[in-house]
Amino acid sequence: MAVMRSRNAPAGGAGKSPDEAVAQASRPWLDADAVPIVEFAKVTKRFGDFTAVDNVSLKVYPGEFFALLGPSGCGKSTLLRMLAGFETPTEGQINLDGKDIAHTPPNKRPINMMFQSYALFPHLTVTQNIAFGLKRAGMEKGAIEERTNEMLRLVKMEAFAHRKPHQMSGGQRQRVALARSLARNPKLLLLDEPLGALDAKLRESTQFELVNIQEKLGTTFIIVTHDQEEAMTVATRIGVMDHGVLAQVDTPADIYENPKSRFVADFLGNVNLIEAKTGKSKDVDGEACTEFTIDGYKQVFTARSPEPLEKNGTAHLSIRPEKIAISAKRDPKAGNQVDGIIEDIAYIGNLSTYYVRLANGTLIKAQEANRRRISNREITWGDKVWLSWSAGGGLLLAD
Repeated sequence: MAVMRSRNAPAGGAGKSPDEAVAQASRPWLDADAVPIVEFAKVTKRFGDFTAVDNVSLKVYPGEFFALLGPSGCGKSTLLRMLAGFETPTEGQINLDGKDIAHTPPNKRPINMMFQSYALFPHLTVTQNIAFGLKRAGMEKGAIEERTNEMLRLVKMEAFAHRKPHQMSGGQRQRVALARSLARNPKLLLLDEPLGALDAKLRESTQFELVNIQEKLGTTFIIVTHDQEEAMTVATRIGVMDHGVLAQVDTPADIYENPKSRFVADFLGNVNLIEAKTGKSKDVDGEACTEFTIDGYKQVFTARSPEPLEKNGTAHLSIRPEKIAISAKRDPKAGNQVDGIIEDIAYIGNLSTYYVRLANGTLIKAQEANRRRISNREITWGDKVWLSWSAGGGLLLAD
């Protein structure tokens, strides 16, 4: 899942403990005094009667690898294109280093953009492709050669310096496009679905290469993707978009563990969403929780509820399949427990997902690591099983 990374940080600061200084340096969005490199201030973009981006406010800080994540048509690419200068906001302001750039032409912004197609010149070699922007900028020949070689080393493409794009694989072309985008040392690099054309295995390895390069350079990256795992892997923070608005902005771990809406919970990863009727609030191990009931069951269940929920209201229990334990026997110590029948099993190598039909007709997914051979597992199709989870494993979301 997510790769949690900490930035190099000073050992202390005026009026701050070492731990506070490290936390603020690695998570500047928690520091009220931190200055963003990019700020969208109430930005709206309309195309005729259609609103692609609706009143979005967002701050991205220097050195972040920020991901805009969402389904097709949610407005994430439009937001990126406005930042690049290819679209003009209908309303609102876009600031770069505190200056409004909403009406600054693309070629006058210290921003580079890397597209999914890579857009390499087919008649030029790798070296010539990387050097193209440097020549256009009027850099001296010796400096161009030095910077080009530096970029080749960065993306580990020295051995391919004299090849042309058609002589390389998709992953190699992607690295050349990245080197060319970074050659002029932009303040900000925008990546629009940059790994979409790669196969799954290559895409996974390239994600880590991107992270390593970004951390080495310290350049601020903003990536647009619809791939949840990609966003979770590369990003320091993720902005989840839905119908032109930011549904949630948070770290990958917080978005996965603490989604603020059913849309975010359902979009990011695998989740069970079960309709519930809320009861009284209570404290469990220092966490705010709420009791609830599920249609067809007499017992009272408990789950986390960071947001206050009205008693006798409706909500949805959000619980990830891996948070649910599945067993052939009832656990007398489990607080949250239901029985059901295994309707299907999806075997995916290291994991198995069990689809369990509850007595009230609800279909629940429970996931378990395959620590033993399939032939030796104790439960199979048609078996009655018990599903249990802790109060902290589930989250009650208001409707």
